[in-house]
Amino acid sequence: ITPKAIDEALLHPQKIDENLVAAQTGRRVLDRIVGYKLSPILWSKIKKRLSAGRVQSVALRLIVEREGEIEKFQTREFFRVFVTLSKKENNSPIEFELTKINSESIEKQEKIKLYDGDYTYSHTSLSETDANEIEKGIYKKDFVVTDVVEKEMRRNPSAPFITSTLQQDASRRFGYPSRRTMSLAQRLYEEGFITYHRTDSYNLSNDFLTEARTYIEKTFGKKYLPASPRVFKTKSKMAQEAHEAIRPTNLFQNTNEIESKLGADFAKLYDLIYRRALASQMTEAVFMSTRIESETKSDKTYTFQTNGRILKFDGFLKVWFYEEEEQIIPKVSISDKLDLKSSKVSPHNTTPPPRYNEASLIASLEKHGIGRPSTYAPIISTITARYYIEKKENRFYPTEIGTTVSNFLVKNFSDIDDLAFTASMEDELDAIAAGKKDWVPVIKNFYTPFEKSLQKAEKQDKIEVVEEKTGRICPKDKGDIIVKYGRFGKFYACANFPNCDFKESIVEDSGFICPRDKGKMATKRTRRGRTFYGCANYPKCDFAVWTKKELEDKAIKQEVTPDEA
Repeated sequence: ITPKAIDEALLHPQKIDENLVAAQTGRRVLDRIVGYKLSPILWSKIKKRLSAGRVQSVALRLIVEREGEIEKFQTREFFRVFVTLSKKENNSPIEFELTKINSESIEKQEKIKLYDGDYTYSHTSLSETDANEIEKGIYKKDFVVTDVVEKEMRRNPSAPFITSTLQQDASRRFGYPSRRTMSLAQRLYEEGFITYHRTDSYNLSNDFLTEARTYIEKTFGKKYLPASPRVFKTKSKMAQEAHEAIRPTNLFQNTNEIESKLGADFAKLYDLIYRRALASQMTEAVFMSTRIESETKSDKTYTFQTNGRILKFDGFLKVWFYEEEEQIIPKVSISDKLDLKSSKVSPHNTTPPPRYNEASLIASLEKHGIGRPSTYAPIISTITARYYIEKKENRFYPTEIGTTVSNFLVKNFSDIDDLAFTASMEDELDAIAAGKKDWVPVIKNFYTPFEKSLQKAEKQDKIEVVEEKTGRICPKDKGDIIVKYGRFGKFYACANFPNCDFKESIVEDSGFICPRDKGKMATKRTRRGRTFYGCANYPKCDFAVWTKKELEDKAIKQEVTPDEA
């Protein structure tokens, strides 16, 4: 929203696109049908105040399915062998890892099918006995360099941000929930600092490209400017590309101005958008990559490998973040002899598929064509507010009630609570927007089988939700104290409610002590579900911090006794 943009819009008025109106009407009717029909069934079959939705239920299913996949995953132990070698005349040590035995790779890859796609993990074929025997066998043996490969590698800049990638990067770098990111971006947009932030297009205007190229050449020099503007294409067949990518409206508007006007969080997000958009129009970064192989022989031939990489030309990394450590390897040549300085055997475990965080959940929804740029944040907010999921250490865990709801929907509405179906409905809505279909037949085709599923679900038995017991006894009537969910999160209550009104806040110990009054620092949540850390002695002490980093910097680490450990 800038004076120039408003003037341009007034000079080129357009008629309302009735196809887009029809698509929006169809989407709204579809979502109302699913929400209004499914939610009452959840109330009667599980418990009151639950909800279901066409898109939110699929997002919940992703998290529930992942938890089940993690539980099924069988972790196994494996071992790696490392050696530290150096040339006789040069004492600079180089760490190598065992990669082959008798020219056969010891690295194995396994692939398992998940609800969300394939998950690949790797491990070696070495047991602890194998690794220890190898370590003994190579003791005092000579090592010879058998291969040295050096090659130049180029890394291109990423595309400017769209809604999903902005939410993912803000989550990874700053720990911002998607809702917070969108709130900050909304204000930046309203103030005229950035372009529209609900977009799935990588396109940049010609005006911006011209301004960016001039800025890059004047500020950094010609070697940072590619021969022609970079053009990025979306890979998503669902993309509507109605707007530009997210970019600053003025490259000469610096972060300090944003901070002084709006505050630090707005400035951080603006800086991220600014860097990404500018970097997208700069030259690639150039690295020199080195791979060295060294062999030793006992009863078998053991091949060890090391890799190094150094930055030769920073290119777009002049503006964007360069967060990798350089791995500098001393110069060696084929046939050089290396001395063994030390060796070690390292235990490892295969890792199950990771739980979703904000970034990976949004990436998965986008990959499968679920939802739209404007809906990612509300989807996550809704299933969090319903206590279907909870966040621990920035990862999503399904709650007991969330798992129960998802399993019920999968059992009775498998055609609806499914990735493929939800994505296909988005295709249908896009066809309406393109004028290829009418919204009424599309909704009718959906509703006919849906109505039959509703009738079947009505006949299901009521599900008893197991209350989470604490093992504590109520001081008022000696009933069991259980964990309940309210508007502002978990709390303790008597199982005999409403006959007994005992309730108590849950204090989640953060492992830190308040620097003011030495009380415990508790993990708390605001009314909107945002996590913070505050003194458990509130309101007597109001010390609080927003992030784990601030907690570590300002609070006192709690000492752990041997018994507690």
